[in-house]
Amino acid sequence: MNITFLLNGETVTMSAPPTLTLMDWLRQEKHLTGTKEGCNEGDCGACTVVVLDTSGVRALNACILFMPQIDGMAIRTVEGFGGNHPAQTAMVEHHGSQCGFCTPGIVASMVAGHANGRTDHDNVLAGNLCRCTGYAPIIRAAEATTGAPKPDWLDTDREWATNAAPAPTTVDELAQILMENPNATIIAGATDVGLWVTKQLRDLKTPVFLNKCAELKQITVGADAIHIGAGVTMSDLHPVIDEHLPSYGELIRRYASVQVRNAATIGGNVANGSPIGDNPPALIALGATLHLRRGNVRRELPIEEFFIDYGKQDRRPGEFVTGITIPKSAPDLQCYKLSKRFDQDISAVCGCFNITVTDGTVTAARIAFGGMAGTPKLAKTVMKSLIGQPWDQATIDAACAKFADDFTPLSDMRASAQYRLDTAANMLRRYYAQTQGVPTNLLELRV
Repeated sequence: MNITFLLNGETVTMSAPPTLTLMDWLRQEKHLTGTKEGCNEGDCGACTVVVLDTSGVRALNACILFMPQIDGMAIRTVEGFGGNHPAQTAMVEHHGSQCGFCTPGIVASMVAGHANGRTDHDNVLAGNLCRCTGYAPIIRAAEATTGAPKPDWLDTDREWATNAAPAPTTVDELAQILMENPNATIIAGATDVGLWVTKQLRDLKTPVFLNKCAELKQITVGADAIHIGAGVTMSDLHPVIDEHLPSYGELIRRYASVQVRNAATIGGNVANGSPIGDNPPALIALGATLHLRRGNVRRELPIEEFFIDYGKQDRRPGEFVTGITIPKSAPDLQCYKLSKRFDQDISAVCGCFNITVTDGTVTAARIAFGGMAGTPKLAKTVMKSLIGQPWDQATIDAACAKFADDFTPLSDMRASAQYRLDTAANMLRRYYAQTQGVPTNLLELRV
């Protein structure tokens, strides 16, 4: 397909193979080798570039960013920062680089964070791995950029992107395309599909890109519910969820890295059907409704019914997720993510609890887990053992013994089956402890 974009201040028009990644094109065709190939799956951040479009400035992983996704955007690589950007200067002055391999990606993340006025530098840089320097001088360099003037090229890139961005494709057009190509590969942020190409070397037949469907990128906050379009990125979703459902918001903050959250969509995370996706347990615990469309036919279902078996979802050929509706308020919701690394890691177990206690008795309970079965799943036996019982330690102990009735987890590189069962039960104990006023957040505990 033919695409046009701005690269380091110069307009590029080209015919792009649908699964050619921006990183490969930059290195092989333009010889802009500052964009490094590290993991080639969006984890290390060595390939980070700065992308500017009508939605703002973002840091993205070029290794899993397909060329058709950048149509109408302005791209800056480390070669295009001018050599005197405050982030570049600060990295030199604070000795933030040794071998230099990771440095261009780190600088790109800093440049995007600086453009957006970010001062939460640990979060901004969580997606950039460095094995030489250690993070103290890198963070000091990031802190030194605070308040520094922004480069002039931000304004020129923004003006170009505003004028060049084509009219967005409508959901009606998308529905028609998928009816005509029911076995097409639907691509939103490509944070998972990108790995099908870079790691599995798959040849994707008939890719359909959703990034220009503006209708899918809307969030509507109503009196009692929040409707989230399937194309909403995790970065755009985070502040809304953090305001209304703070425990779920904290879960989103730990979702991968800034670069991945800037691309990944909630619809893609759900439609992928991964048993270890972070969103489904929270959505199931909230009692979310999933909205789908096939041609002109629309339907909705409780989100837990969408996940049928490992790798199998209730989605028909040509059908796609259009959005998700969740309650606006859920004061009893708590989400817990257990992973080997706190930031930017896949869950070994993710548990979300939404338990209502009235006058000392459990009157309702929705408990959902990821990483415990072939699909995200409700703990129905545990829930049943809680409802109608007094909210006390004896009830919790009895319910903890029921987890093995609900789940038969696998042992893998992240955790053993027994560890998963034990930690799932411990999450319920943690939930109970929180309701009793016991501090349980390890990040806040002090000896």
